[in-house]
Amino acid sequence: MKNDFTSNGLFWKIVITLTGLLVVVGFAYVFITVNLSEKYAQERNQRLNASIAEHIISEVKPYVEGELDTTATDEIMHHMMAINPSVEVYILDEAGNILNYVAPYKKVKLKKVKLGPVREFISTKGQEYVVGDDPRNPGKQKVFSAAPIIDRDKTIAYIYVVLASEEYESASEYVLNSYFLKLGGRAMLITLISSLIIGSLAIWLIMKNLNRIIATVKSFQNGEMSARIEVGEGGGINDLAIAFNEMADTIVGNIENLKSMENLRRELVGNVSHDLRTPLAVIHGYIETLMIKRTSLSEEDREKYLKIILESTEKLKKLVEELFELSKLEAKQVTPKKEPFFIQELINDLIQKFEILASEKNIKLKTSTLPNKALVNADVSLIERVLQNLIDNALKFTPHYGEISIDIDNTDQFVEIKVSDNGPGIPKEQIPFIFDRYHIGDKRISLDNNNTGLGLAIVKKILEIHNVTIKLSSKLNNGTTFSFQLPQYENA
Repeated sequence: MKNDFTSNGLFWKIVITLTGLLVVVGFAYVFITVNLSEKYAQERNQRLNASIAEHIISEVKPYVEGELDTTATDEIMHHMMAINPSVEVYILDEAGNILNYVAPYKKVKLKKVKLGPVREFISTKGQEYVVGDDPRNPGKQKVFSAAPIIDRDKTIAYIYVVLASEEYESASEYVLNSYFLKLGGRAMLITLISSLIIGSLAIWLIMKNLNRIIATVKSFQNGEMSARIEVGEGGGINDLAIAFNEMADTIVGNIENLKSMENLRRELVGNVSHDLRTPLAVIHGYIETLMIKRTSLSEEDREKYLKIILESTEKLKKLVEELFELSKLEAKQVTPKKEPFFIQELINDLIQKFEILASEKNIKLKTSTLPNKALVNADVSLIERVLQNLIDNALKFTPHYGEISIDIDNTDQFVEIKVSDNGPGIPKEQIPFIFDRYHIGDKRISLDNNNTGLGLAIVKKILEIHNVTIKLSSKLNNGTTFSFQLPQYENA
């Protein structure tokens, strides 16, 4: 109900705004139409009467032996006024000064007329729209007719005829304005009503679709996560519907991700709690035993207990360090500092470090050597961490007298590194989860054997921040191979 009230309020606001705009546009239309009509009437009047000044000169000789004949000019000009009372006739000297005139009520306020428009009119023979001074109304421009008075091939004066006297113009303006106001008013009223009806209908249709969208948004807001707007053809409202549907899908996806992350967080807390509890319980138990039996324990047992405590603290320390490292990687707080280095040299150094651990199980470590040393562009310390975890993982799963190989292959733009073992392999159904936290396969080893279950998860995250994907291939009883590619360093 509230939604309908709000929508109706919006509808009437838009209609009122549209009405106001149409009224403003209507008045502007009438104003422009009247002005253009007046200009058209004046231009038509000037075109029709362009030759009237020449006719006056042909009927009367205003100058006799270089002198103005006022009697003759008064008579002819009065006849012109009798024939066409709408005109005003002026005789101008070569400087534009008014020498004589015939005008109603003798109300002439100017003594001089600007000759620029007069000369322009004469040069265009009255074919261009030109306005000049109105001697009875200083500052006002009117249409006119003009012709030069020539004596001995020299222009000595001008006939200047104002084609619309003040009285004629007042009457004409009144009639014209009245006509166009009626015509414009009717046209504006018809246009206003028609536009208002059409506009209101269009707004109603838009508001109808908008109400449908608002209802769907309200449903989504109230928890109906499956609510979506039906999308038709075309743009406009449909574009809004598509945008909302995509946004809703994104929100639902984010909610699902948050739920998944919350489940992972709970699982992580449970795993961490369990893994921390085990070494802490061992440490606590043996320290308590040492304190209770400190006088009765043999030196051999004392050394054994202390060794167990030390191993438990090392496991605890490793778990905490790897948890902290993985958390920083997942929070994107680690930025790789890329630099060129020789990947072969890094692998050789790591093999030397792991040889002692490998010899304890009689495992053979070997690596291939590239003909020309390849420079890769990556963070050397992070890539070293990746290789350490992969070799360490291979050592845990490779049986006694087994073999681990670290191979390098050079392509056009990349260097591929493979870490392979001939251990028992990974079951096919477990391969998609092998890089998850705390995934320890089919429990062939346990966290008590110094495995935190975070090594491969750290490997994946480090390579992800290098924009590198790690690949895994494995067959039961036929070993496992991890591989990834690093970009070669190119000298500028």
